[in-house]
Amino acid sequence: MAKTENYLGIDIGSSQVRVVMAQEAPGEETLRVLGAVTMPSEGIRRGTVIDASAVASAVAKAVSHAERMSGVTADTVGVGVSGTDIFCQKTLGVIAVSRPDGEVAEDDVERAMAEVEARVMLPSNREVLHVIPKSYRLDDQKDIKDPVGMRGVRLEAEAFVIGTSMNQMKGVGRILDQVGIRPDFHAVGPLAASEAVLNQKQKELGVALVDIGGSTTSVAVYEEGELVHLAVLPVGGTHVTNDIAIGLRTSIETAEQVKLQYGTALPETVGKREEVDLSRFDSHETESVSRHHVAEIIEARMDELLRFVNSELAKCGREGLLPAGAVLTGGGSLLPGAVELAKEILRLPSHVGYPKPLGGILDQVDGPDFASAVGLVLLSRERGHSRGAVAGIGFLTDGAKRAVPEWALSAGKRMHDLLKKFLPLD
Repeated sequence: MAKTENYLGIDIGSSQVRVVMAQEAPGEETLRVLGAVTMPSEGIRRGTVIDASAVASAVAKAVSHAERMSGVTADTVGVGVSGTDIFCQKTLGVIAVSRPDGEVAEDDVERAMAEVEARVMLPSNREVLHVIPKSYRLDDQKDIKDPVGMRGVRLEAEAFVIGTSMNQMKGVGRILDQVGIRPDFHAVGPLAASEAVLNQKQKELGVALVDIGGSTTSVAVYEEGELVHLAVLPVGGTHVTNDIAIGLRTSIETAEQVKLQYGTALPETVGKREEVDLSRFDSHETESVSRHHVAEIIEARMDELLRFVNSELAKCGREGLLPAGAVLTGGGSLLPGAVELAKEILRLPSHVGYPKPLGGILDQVDGPDFASAVGLVLLSRERGHSRGAVAGIGFLTDGAKRAVPEWALSAGKRMHDLLKKFLPLD
């Protein structure tokens, strides 16, 4: 008899930690969201951990809250990895087919993928997280999606090798060790967000996912159902806030409120006489500022961000050539005017991408800012169903596992220790 499975996704962002607890009940195709929490985070810069204890406190509170909301503990835990240290490299692995009759078996494919990982030339300070197969070649036949059952002598596997720095993984490991969580897998943020937001038709036609986070923007490009490019750019929504603070000579907190309540990336939609009273946000402020000027500041930074994205599309030969266009997600995608500016600069159809429909308390996770966290629980489910191969994403490395110290606490003791460490107990 099938049992109920609980999945926990932990998205550790530069400005927010987002946690989603979802459940798969026997006979139900759609996951039910049981708990969703957003917690402000400090200690991460451009996706890189600089203060593990500060981040661990936010993660502990978020996980504790999600478990209280749901009333369950997780069977599978997925953790997102982000930051500018993420790399994506195309690599080729070559093996000889093992069976005397030349028929390719699953073992041959696994050996070919292992050869891909073995042939990756990386500095000693980098770790592999995913090996994603792109295509196979069997003797003279190219562009094979699944060679199993075919006959030949020489099997080549072309794959994308994706990973990050060892320091980044150690930083994530320290956070999770302090909280008392050992994840079942790690996934880079743009792959998790793609799982939550994109459908197979978009990936077949050609699409770019643009995940605008706090201090980074991730770009994942798909065509013919396969990943063709991935990059992380060192600019995000926080840079917009910083620019407003400098331009208005005000605090970061005030600048963030001005951005959220009056911001737009389209100055032409704002009257030049419209003003924003800064005293509404800070009693020490006495001036009013032009809303049109605020919009000009936002437009300048968003223009730069989207031109960086366009440069990545040019690198992979897809500039202006993706029929399914650009799908904007992440908290920065909600900035008014972002979609219109994307259409202009990228010269592609563009829209905001929302996570796929789930059950339960859906209203808690239906925004683009929850894309990565929702993607992690979806990948958790697929990982359980396929016993390791997730929708073409290989969660494989010993390196990622080494980043998290061993532990053997029961669920109850783990939560008690977590609460004792980070939350006041009577």
